[in-house]
Amino acid sequence: MFNNLLVDIGGMFVNLWESSGLAKGDWTNYVMILISFLLMYLAIVKKYEPLLLLPIAFGMFLINLPGAYDILWGTYAEGTEHTYENVQNPGLLWYLFYGVQNVIYPPLIFLGIGAMTDFGPLISNPKSMIIGAAAQLGIFLTLIGAVVLGFDLAAACSIAIIGGADGPTAIYLTQTLAKYTNEDLLSAIAIAAYSYMALIPFIQKFIMKLLVPKKERTIKMKPLRTVSKTEKIIFPVMVTLVVGCLLPDAVPLLGMLMLGNLLKESGVCDRLSSQAQNGLMNTITIFLGVSVGCKAFGGTFLQWQTLMIIGLGLVAFAFGTAGGLLAARLMCKLSGGKINPLIGSAGVSAVPMAARVSEDVGREADPSNHLLMHAMGPNVAGVIGSAIAAGFLISLF
Repeated sequence: MFNNLLVDIGGMFVNLWESSGLAKGDWTNYVMILISFLLMYLAIVKKYEPLLLLPIAFGMFLINLPGAYDILWGTYAEGTEHTYENVQNPGLLWYLFYGVQNVIYPPLIFLGIGAMTDFGPLISNPKSMIIGAAAQLGIFLTLIGAVVLGFDLAAACSIAIIGGADGPTAIYLTQTLAKYTNEDLLSAIAIAAYSYMALIPFIQKFIMKLLVPKKERTIKMKPLRTVSKTEKIIFPVMVTLVVGCLLPDAVPLLGMLMLGNLLKESGVCDRLSSQAQNGLMNTITIFLGVSVGCKAFGGTFLQWQTLMIIGLGLVAFAFGTAGGLLAARLMCKLSGGKINPLIGSAGVSAVPMAARVSEDVGREADPSNHLLMHAMGPNVAGVIGSAIAAGFLISLF
């Protein structure tokens, strides 16, 4: 009888061990947990894009806790393909991921961005759109490079969009094209996109000083003209009409961006504008970040292609910055030195951080120089440009 009791107790401990996370995890889980700690450090201590980097890091942390995957995401029947639709007993993160799976969250993020954006500097200086378009150079150069390195066209498009420096756009395009590729790229692309956005001051300043001579960095630009309320109301409607007619695939992102802006500029929807900027934007940001982070599961994330994606993302971002700077330098020459080329780096879509970097580098060359409002024109043009570029890439399929 005593021996039977010992056997039962031993069996209990064996079952307890086998049901614990420690028995189910492997080295990839622990590596990803360490990476999540690094991202939390960057978000909390260094304040690098904390609003999205912190939820992404915590989502990564949760899904990689040993044994937590089946509970938080769900299980798959033996022999079935590990797709979103085949999950059995779905968990919390599976339900949150619905908004990413069906590309709902990114357009709603754009609604909030539109409600917070002032297109006045772009309307005042329409030539800024040229810089915003030139800054998309990194997307198309990286597209070619990714194909050469062996990625299929859908995967290459998803990687290349990192050059637009717009996280929601990268997530939107990647998930939209997911059905055309066998690669699960979402977590790697999202983390690369937001990491490089966070590192804008470090990456862009080097490229700006390399490509723009100090003499041109000191150029002072004339104040922008005042834009009327009527112009600000007409602008989002006309942009949506023109782009929608020419490139319908860009409408989900661009249309939501312009709706948010119209709510703000109309002056008759203050409650809706406030909700889009605050409550809705904050809620969707949390859901989007955690959902993206939970796809960074050690078994699928720790591959050579992830390192290739991160490297190609840096190339895309660097060439996007260079494209905007070179276009601004050409405009400087054609205008007889009236345009400071530093505003060209703001042609990428990271609003308003890229514009602030233009201001900082300009003031380093001349403390009395102020470029922020001039740089906001190319900056918001970059938001529009990245959405159009995403629509164009989707239209290829």
